[in-house]
Parts: sequence; structure tokens; C-alpha cells
Amino acid sequence: DSIVYLYGFSTMLESKLINLIKFIEQQLKLNHQISIVFIHDGVIGTSKTNKISASMKKLLDLPITTHSLLPDLKARGIHTTNLQNKVKGIEYEDLVDILVSNPKIVSWM
Repeated sequence: DSIVYLYGFSTMLESKLINLIKFIEQQLKLNHQISIVFIHDGVIGTSKTNKISASMKKLLDLPITTHSLLPDLKARGIHTTNLQNKVKGIEYEDLVDILVSNPKIVSWM
């Protein structure tokens, strides 16, 4: 089973990330494949040029796939060429492909 999370809170909000990590850790124990797409303010912290929180570091250390929506990075003036190593930048077309190919989508905003 695969699950895609659309995460729209700033990654600087530790409490939101901590709650998300708890859910993901439980789902990983059940052998779910997890992907996160950072959208809206969720893209903050996905670039190496921004400060990264301890919770974001923990999230990126999990065996999950992570994406950051490039138009949202650009809209916030965040450089799109220097993303965290585990974060792949995607366009809207890529987001549609990800959502169409995954039956379970969770909006975390």
C-alpha cells in the first residue's frame, strides 16, 4: 500500500511535523510506502539555503520519498536548485502523475 501526504504547513512549525512523523512511523511499521509532497508553506525548509528544523531532519531520515513543488518554492523566493538531498523538485504535471498513481492521498494542511 502506498500513501501520499500533501504537506502544506511551514516545516518550521515543529508540532505539525512531530505529529506527521508519528503517523508515518506507524505506517512504515505496517510496510506502507510513504511519499510526501511539500506544497504551499510546506516547501519552506526543503532548500539547503534555509534553516532546517530537527523534526525536518528526522523526517528526511525516514525511508520515504519526498518532493517539493517548484512553483511554490519560486513563489516564496526560495532557490529551486539547492534542495535537500532527499527532496526532489517537481512541477504541477508531476504532482498530478503522483496523485493519479496513488490510491491513498492525505491532505495535511
